[in-house]
Amino acid sequence: MKLIFVKLSIILLFASFSCGRNSGENTNKEMNLNTIYTGTYTKKEGHVNGQADGIYTLYQNPENGSLKFGATVAKIINPSFVKVSKDNKYLYAVSELGENDAPSGYIYSYKINPDHSLTETGKLSTDAYAPCHIAMDQTGEFVFVSNYVGGVVVVYKKKADGSLEKKQKINLDDPESSNAHSVSISANNKHAYIADLGNDKIRIFDFDAERGLLTPNNQPFLELEKGAGPRHFTFSKDDKIAYSINELNSSISVFGINETGALQLIQNISSLPDGFTDKNSAADIHVHPSGKFLYASNRGHNSIAAFKIDENSGKLEGLGYTSTQGKNPRNFALSPDGSYLYAANQDSNTISIFKIDPENGELIPHLEPLEAKTPVCIEFMN
Repeated sequence: MKLIFVKLSIILLFASFSCGRNSGENTNKEMNLNTIYTGTYTKKEGHVNGQADGIYTLYQNPENGSLKFGATVAKIINPSFVKVSKDNKYLYAVSELGENDAPSGYIYSYKINPDHSLTETGKLSTDAYAPCHIAMDQTGEFVFVSNYVGGVVVVYKKKADGSLEKKQKINLDDPESSNAHSVSISANNKHAYIADLGNDKIRIFDFDAERGLLTPNNQPFLELEKGAGPRHFTFSKDDKIAYSINELNSSISVFGINETGALQLIQNISSLPDGFTDKNSAADIHVHPSGKFLYASNRGHNSIAAFKIDENSGKLEGLGYTSTQGKNPRNFALSPDGSYLYAANQDSNTISIFKIDPENGELIPHLEPLEAKTPVCIEFMN
């Protein structure tokens, strides 16, 4: 009887150890949690206000919108923008480095493991400094990196193991004044739009998806108001309208897109409420999955501005401004089902959670903000 009891104790102990070892992974799968990779500014040799150690994971419960911390999964300097591949197998991250930090900025490629940890598969120069944005074409075969310092965009091709090889380097007009802040690819995969903040231009390229090459469009650029500073660029749900968030004058520009990829400016609207005169820089912009609403972040006013999208013209009508409950919301993300918005408050080390009213687009503060070190990019797995 004593021997049986000892054997049973050993079995129970082993079972308990096994469950404890894998409990995090199993729980996440059983609860159908969404995985988020978070780009950051890092401490010490990194950004002046950086607090993080690198890229870390978060898990979102789609039932109630709550977040929980996962783990730091890659320790690199200033991974300020991260992007998951369309097949969820790989993750790409810039290392935002300046002239005094390294010979150039870098882009890292990682394999995403079943437990959401990362295995590095490559590291390439971005041929300039302060890489700040990553985009992919609609096939997922080509990756575009924007370098803020030097006005350089680099096109890479994804290899079989998820690592990258360089295909093309685009030098914008003047490396002293050009600031490439983002690349956006049209839904038909035929056109690329580069937000050149320093020259107040949206640069337009035709994209050859067979060869992975960019060539200037017949309309090579559209010039915005002097001092606008276009930063990020996105499309309406039907891809007939485009929107630019302009960092320097805190505005949003609305464009019509024709069949050749050319742009026509149809509206400018402020991202700030009337009467606000303090310092502000606009940052991020996203269209709701329903196509009915658009959101933009303000650093200084520390808010998310909400707009209704006119279904016929694509023009914007202001709906209101919601505090992000923190400082410097550089980036934000919408949950895949469009039920929640998550704002990364870089300078207060928090991510705030908001429910989205599906009828009117209103943002409703939800739960307590999650403590998270220097979050500057929120990327859901697809």
